[in-house]
Amino acid sequence: MDDKFHEECGIFGIFKHADAARITYLGLYALQHRGQESAGIVSSDNRQLYSEKGMGHVADIFKESSFEKLKGDIAIGHTRYSTAGESSLQNAQPILVACSKGDLALCHNGNLVNAQEVRQQLESDGSIFQSTSDSEVILHLIARSHKPTIEEAIEEALSQLTGAYSLIFLTKEKMIVVRDPRGFRPLCFGWLEGSPVVGSETCAFDLIDAVSEREVEPGEMLIFSDQGLESRKIFPPFKHSYCIFEHVYFSRPDSVIFGRSVYQSRYLLGKYLAQEQPVAADIVVPVPDSGVAAAIGFSKESGIQFEFGLIRNHYVGRTFIEPKQSIRHFGVRIKLNPVADLLRGKRVVLVDDSLVRGTTSRKIVKMVRGAGATEVHVRISCPPTISPCFYGVDTPTKRELIASSHSVGEICRYIEADSLGYLSHEGMLRACGDTKGEGHFCSACYTGKYPVEFPESALVEISSRT
Repeated sequence: MDDKFHEECGIFGIFKHADAARITYLGLYALQHRGQESAGIVSSDNRQLYSEKGMGHVADIFKESSFEKLKGDIAIGHTRYSTAGESSLQNAQPILVACSKGDLALCHNGNLVNAQEVRQQLESDGSIFQSTSDSEVILHLIARSHKPTIEEAIEEALSQLTGAYSLIFLTKEKMIVVRDPRGFRPLCFGWLEGSPVVGSETCAFDLIDAVSEREVEPGEMLIFSDQGLESRKIFPPFKHSYCIFEHVYFSRPDSVIFGRSVYQSRYLLGKYLAQEQPVAADIVVPVPDSGVAAAIGFSKESGIQFEFGLIRNHYVGRTFIEPKQSIRHFGVRIKLNPVADLLRGKRVVLVDDSLVRGTTSRKIVKMVRGAGATEVHVRISCPPTISPCFYGVDTPTKRELIASSHSVGEICRYIEADSLGYLSHEGMLRACGDTKGEGHFCSACYTGKYPVEFPESALVEISSRT
């Protein structure tokens, strides 16, 4: 059932709140969908930084004893899915180091396209790395900086790096937030009882009753200290490259990302999909959970009845013990099960948010047919995915992306559907708010056109993935 683009990372921070570590825990809990491999929190009591992190889900890592250890009124947290560097505890974040600038912790959501090139240079100059994460490169550059303040050292370090990054730094006394000049990954800013909070999505604010004020602007640095809040623009203006897949799939539908409701975008993705790819059918069925909003939009626009014909098991862990004796459809049924009474004798429109390798779609189509559907028409609420991402999303190689080498008709035959239809690129942009063709989104996974150039040293990795 592992046939989706994987989530990236979720980051959260709060400054000067008496219950900082627990609030950060709740923020990470709300951002769990962005990464399930590891999580961590670092806090400060203005004298020392305290760290707790582990492998697995947020609720499994932190116990009551964790919060007794995580002292202080400032805290930052991270939940991770590896996009650069292997999945291991040494790569779990926040990364905490002691350097010439003092104790420093870092949370990073994104991916640095020239990290390997910079790392090789640092290693040749004697630097010793403790992890395989590209995020550690940032800390090495900061530690080597001769700038007099931590803020200037961070700015100098980031000027040597390219790619996608939303960052939260923590010193003993300050919390510093930076977003890359193109704004690839989201980063939101708000307030909780007079304390500033930042997080990857506004859903994290909703859980703790924080009020969202705005997004951290692309190229902006926010500095939280006892002197108050300071905003600096540390990069010249760039054309924005917001990741459109945040609206298509990654972000929770109850979040507001890039100034727009994710639910509204997904509803319109389905609405425009119904206009562009109409079909005669009896019911519209979403592939839960990410396909639900688009399926509702498709149903409302087409007039075809919406039904939850597939039920998802939300309690599947990271691993499960497979039966020794083969069970038909076990791999897909561990997460999805059809409601035969709704599907039997029906012409079904199956709405999903994406089709990556096609393997899972093929299994779902077979399962719906096996439940008695007379026809199965698959509709995808985005364009064909033809290229991998290098900006903080874990994606298959281009060879593994079925749409990169097969036509829509060939894919339809492979998944054994009666018909297959994708939303157009223009329809997707319009649904996500780019109604004037302003080009504020990065949609490289659908076009192969990357907004940030790759250094020569990165081309080896790129060629292996393409």
